[in-house]
Amino acid sequence: MLDYQAPPTLLAGKCILITGATAGIGRTAALTFAAHGAQLVLLGRDPLKLRQLCEEIGASGALLPRYGVLDLATASQATTRACIAALALTRLDGLLLNAGVLGTLGPLAELDEQEWQRVLQVNVSANLWLIQTCLPLLQQAPQASLLLTSSGVGKRGRAGWGSYAISKFATEGMMQVLADELAGTGVRVNAINPGATRTAMRAAAKPDEDPLTLRTPAELMPLYLYLMGQHSLGLTGQSWDAQSK
Repeated sequence: MLDYQAPPTLLAGKCILITGATAGIGRTAALTFAAHGAQLVLLGRDPLKLRQLCEEIGASGALLPRYGVLDLATASQATTRACIAALALTRLDGLLLNAGVLGTLGPLAELDEQEWQRVLQVNVSANLWLIQTCLPLLQQAPQASLLLTSSGVGKRGRAGWGSYAISKFATEGMMQVLADELAGTGVRVNAINPGATRTAMRAAAKPDEDPLTLRTPAELMPLYLYLMGQHSLGLTGQSWDAQSK
């Protein structure tokens, strides 16, 4: 599905929430989903960047998004519920859990306790709070898609990737458990491994790498569109690679 050609109105009439929406893959997904007709709800921690992105999307002729400010590094069940409640959503057809942090790379034997807690909080716990909060709305939709963000190091561990890799193994497990729990419902649950992509996170992980050798976030969007739209109905519990090997 890496060469999927999405119809221009693929996401028309759908309300989709995106986390980590102001940079990298999240920003590109927001612009792409909006261009295909979606009504967006954007979450991030920087209100200025969120407002600017909403204005950019509205100026393009797409539906003006709503946004909420939520710092996943400090989010709890209570603050997550309050943030989503303040948005007064009446429906939700899609949820893209894109936000994440890399943390400090290095041997597990040297992993700092606070760094461990921060990465697991942002990449795992905060996603669980969002899933718990948004699931009732997703279950009310005729068909809904929930996408988590995985990684190659969340499928096969690699030395030096520390808490990030472990958090992505947890993400894969969360996806599988949730997909099994929701089997037979209208909510499908999948994970996407973006692969090596031209983003700030990749640059932090591989500072000596030439970014021009990497795919851009825009080149990954066919899979994101496919899994968010109606052509992936019935597909759940799978981990997808956004780039060919």
